[in-house]
Parts: sequence; C-alpha cells; structure tokens
Amino acid sequence: MLQYIAKRIVLTIPVLFGILVATFMLTRLTGDPTDLALPSNATEEAREEFRKLHGLDQPIWFQFVRFTYHMVQGDFGTSIRFHEPALKLVMDRMGATTELALAAMAIAIIIGIPAGVLSAYRRNSFTDLNVRGITLLGQAVPSFYLGILSILFFAVWLRWFPTGGRGTWWHLVLPATTLALQIVALIARVTRSCMLDVLGQDYIRTARAKGLSESKVVWLHGLRNAFIPVLTVIGLQVGFLMGGVVVTETVFSWPGVGRLAVQAIYQRDFPLVQAVVFLFALIFVVVNLLVDLAYAALDPRIGYR
Repeated sequence: MLQYIAKRIVLTIPVLFGILVATFMLTRLTGDPTDLALPSNATEEAREEFRKLHGLDQPIWFQFVRFTYHMVQGDFGTSIRFHEPALKLVMDRMGATTELALAAMAIAIIIGIPAGVLSAYRRNSFTDLNVRGITLLGQAVPSFYLGILSILFFAVWLRWFPTGGRGTWWHLVLPATTLALQIVALIARVTRSCMLDVLGQDYIRTARAKGLSESKVVWLHGLRNAFIPVLTVIGLQVGFLMGGVVVTETVFSWPGVGRLAVQAIYQRDFPLVQAVVFLFALIFVVVNLLVDLAYAALDPRIGYR
C-alpha cells in the first residue's frame, strides 16, 4: 500500500509541473498587466518601474525559472492587484469554497445515488422515465443560467433565500443546489446503469432465494457491488466542482477562491491565477488518490502494488 502511494505521488509531480508550465504560458498570452494596473496616462518611467517591481522586465524563461524556484518553497509571489502573498489570499478564501463544494457534493450524493437505484429497480416505469428525464435536463442546463433563474425565482420573486453573499445556511442553499444539479444528474445516470447490470447477476438471485429482504438485496448486495464506478465518477467530479465554483461563486457573489480567480484573470494578476490553478490541481490529484485507495475497502479482491 505504501509503495503504491509513493509511486502515485511520484507520478503526480510531472502532471503538476505540466499544469504549472501551461498556466504560466497561458497567463502571459493574455497581455501586459501594466495596462490594467496603471492609469492610461501613466508615464513610461512609471510603467517600467512597475514591470521591474514585479519581475516582468525579465525574459520569459527567467521569469519561469524564478517562479518555479520560489514555488517549491511555498511562495507563489505577490498579488499584483491586492499587494499580498498570492498563496495567503487563496487560503483565506479556501474555507468558503470548501464549504460550498462539500455542500454541493453532499446534495449530489444524497439525491443522485438513491435516484439512480430507484430508477434501475423500477426499470421502464413512470418513476424511471421521470428520473431519466430530470437527469437529462440537469446535464443540459448550464449552471450560470440555472443560477440566474434560481436567484430570480427563489430570491427575487418568492424571497425565500438571499440573492447572494455568504452568512447563514440560507445563503448556502441556492449556490450549493445550483452547483450540485449537474453532478446529481451524472451520478444518477451512472448509478442506474451499474445497478441494472448488477441486479441481473446470479448472486442477487441467490440472495433473494435465501429469503433476504428486498431492501437488503438492493442496497447491501446490489449497491455495494455497483458502487466502484459510481465512486470513480464522484472522484472525477471534484474537477468539475473546482471549475463550477468559478461560475457559481461569481453568479451568487460567494466570497470564495472561484470568484477570486475571476477577478485575478480580469486584472491579469499572474501570481494569483497560478496559485489558484495549482491548488485546484493539487486537490484534484489528492482526491483521486483517496478514491483509488477506497476501492480496496469496497472490494477485497482489489490489491495495490
């Protein structure tokens, strides 16, 4: 097990390095941050001083080497807009983003898995058709459009929830639900597909022949054997969450890392964008490693080398 974990960690190093290279190069293609950070009537001397202050006057390869050297020491540089360490700014907002992401994933799992199981158990019934229709709609509607409709209907017209911001649990309901709906649809579809395959297996018929209750047959024997593909999808959806929070936090004015990333992109705040992307990539890699390790707990036949 430890050897497998060490091997996976070593393999993630080139992945993270590739993400750093891509992010570094793409941010530089957006233009010179001096144009946005200084007024249009700034003198050429002031512009040169600004570039020198942030190391933008150096060749691109030298900027990357310097950034990588400081990054491995935990220093992602100073934000051009906020004039604070970029990593500190990201970590200060990470609590809000984690709260939103965990709430959205909890909603997706609590609704998606039972919906998929019920849809498979009652195949081709009215319930099954409804679940499949709702999941199709959930994956088709963009999250930003759904968020705007949610604000308009539930916050403006009905006044059940706040229109945005972070405070009480009521502020969390609309953004978490909006972020969760597409994941609910995918989890429900995958769960239904896996359960349809499992419910036709011989060991399910044997369990029923032994007199086990239908709930134990379906939820204990059926779902456990169908859960590995579902768990894989849940792990992969962490990447969707990291991307989805950017849109959702912007729509609902949620003070998290996603909204911070949008502000950084608009202002060409290179250090801040690089810190956000690297942290999101690291979270995605760690979560998928934990998902791989969870396979052995679900299926004892799986081993790691």
